[in-house]
Amino acid sequence: QVQLVESGGGLVHTGDSLRLSCAASGRTFSNYHMGWFRQAPGKEREFVAAFTRSGGRTYYADSVKGRFTISRDNAKNMVFLQMNSLNPEDTAVYYCAADQATLVHTTPNFYDYWGQGTQVTVSS
Repeated sequence: QVQLVESGGGLVHTGDSLRLSCAASGRTFSNYHMGWFRQAPGKEREFVAAFTRSGGRTYYADSVKGRFTISRDNAKNMVFLQMNSLNPEDTAVYYCAADQATLVHTTPNFYDYWGQGTQVTVSS
């Protein structure tokens, strides 16, 4: 089991930045690919970013590429999402997730553990 707790969400204005954090506990954090997903009201959960367990590669959704940066600190069992140039379309609940599969995925169904989510609201 892996427990994930997100923090750092809030209400910001267009163009602002936020940094989300995800603290992991339980099994060896470095064994998992880590991802960020988001879900807006009335929409399906969508992929935002992922970081391979080795820390060697990152993946981003086209909608956030160049604005968001995912990072991880295996020594501290933490993963982060730095979000810059936020706009109202980024408004959603953001979830941290852990994937123990061999290959990293961008589909929510492949992720094994999820946090409770943190709300990000961007006003225009």
